[in-house]
Amino acid sequence: MAIDEKREGLLLCGLVLLAALLWYVIFGMPDFGNFWVKISISAASLAILSLLVMGGEREKSFEFKMRYLWLGIGSALLLYLLFAVGDWVMKSLFPELAPHEIASVYGRKEGTSPWVIAALLLLVTGPSEEIFWRGFLQRLLTRKVGPMTGLVLATVIYAGVHIWTLNLSLILAAFTAGLVWGWIYLTERSLVPVIISHSIWSATIFVFLPLQ
Repeated sequence: MAIDEKREGLLLCGLVLLAALLWYVIFGMPDFGNFWVKISISAASLAILSLLVMGGEREKSFEFKMRYLWLGIGSALLLYLLFAVGDWVMKSLFPELAPHEIASVYGRKEGTSPWVIAALLLLVTGPSEEIFWRGFLQRLLTRKVGPMTGLVLATVIYAGVHIWTLNLSLILAAFTAGLVWGWIYLTERSLVPVIISHSIWSATIFVFLPLQ
C-alpha cells in the first residue's frame, strides 16, 4: 500500500506519536505488564505498519549482499567496544549516578529467561526497531529534509522517546547507537546491515557479554 506525498507528513507525525506513547507504556509504566512482552509487541506493531506503507521500497530495503553480513557484525562489535569504553567513562565521571542507571537497565532481565530475552532481541525487537526507526522514519525524513538533517532528526527522535526511562545513560546510548545505525542505513540504503548490527549488539550487550 503506497502512500502519496500529501499523506506522508500526517502519517509520519502519527506514527512518531504512537511510538512515543508505546515507549511510555514500555518504560514509564513498569508495573503494567511484562517489559519484554510490551517492547516486543510495540516494536513489531510499528514494524508491521511501516512495512504496509513502504510499498515498492520493501524489496529494495531487504536486498542482501554478503558484505552486509560483515558490516552488520563488524559495526555491532565496534559499538560494543565503544559502549564498554563509554561505560568506564560514565562510571568515572559519575561514580554515584552511572552504576545505578546501568543496574536499572540490566534489572529488566529479572524474571525472564536469558534465552527468551536473547531470542526476542535477535528475532523481534532488533529487526522491528530498525524497520520502523530507519526504514520508515529516517527514510521519510531524509526524503523531506535531506540526508544529513533527516539522519540527525531521526536519531534525536529515536533517543527522545527513551526520555520516559529517566535514564541519562540509556538516552545517550540510544542516541549513539541510533547515529551509527542511521549512518549505515544512509550510506547503504538497505535495512539488512542495520538489522544484523542492532540484533547482535543488543543481544550481546544485554545477555551474552553484559557490561555489568
